[in-house]
Amino acid sequence: MPNPLKLMFLITSLTSLSACAGTDTPVPAALAPFLATIAERLSVADQVALTKWDSGKPIQDSPREVQVIAAAAKLAPTYKLNPEEVSQFLAAQIEANKLVQYALLAKWTAAGSAPTTARPDLVGQIRPQLDQLQTRLLQNYAAFAPYRQDPHCPAWLNQQRQRQATDSIHDLALIRATGELCVIQK
Repeated sequence: MPNPLKLMFLITSLTSLSACAGTDTPVPAALAPFLATIAERLSVADQVALTKWDSGKPIQDSPREVQVIAAAAKLAPTYKLNPEEVSQFLAAQIEANKLVQYALLAKWTAAGSAPTTARPDLVGQIRPQLDQLQTRLLQNYAAFAPYRQDPHCPAWLNQQRQRQATDSIHDLALIRATGELCVIQK
């Protein structure tokens, strides 16, 4: 039986190739740095997963999630963004981050060990990094917001997502993190 993550990535890749084939409209310059920041946030999930592995703490941290989403919503007007949309966007980032963590923990459990890499401190190092990334996410979201309703948005997004491709776990998480970026009225 094929790996479901690889299968999902293959389907998404083929869909995006066909979607981009007929697109002559240039990709907005704001999209690449936006997706790069989203991908950077997802890479931090690896570090979070290591701390969860070591501590045995659950991945789900509802109070922290509520705090992060509320902080972003509060900052939304500063960037001329809708607080509700920002809340939904940050919730998607958190869900994508957890997807990476769950997949890595499952992989490490199956292997019987996690990588032997340095473990940064969750509270003292990782969370400040995530807070800093949140500011960049909001800045990049604001820069890309005018393009969210463009009919070419899904094709642009698929094209640029492929450029961020690293591995099946992070690729699937990137799909989850960007799933609601384009708002196309049909």
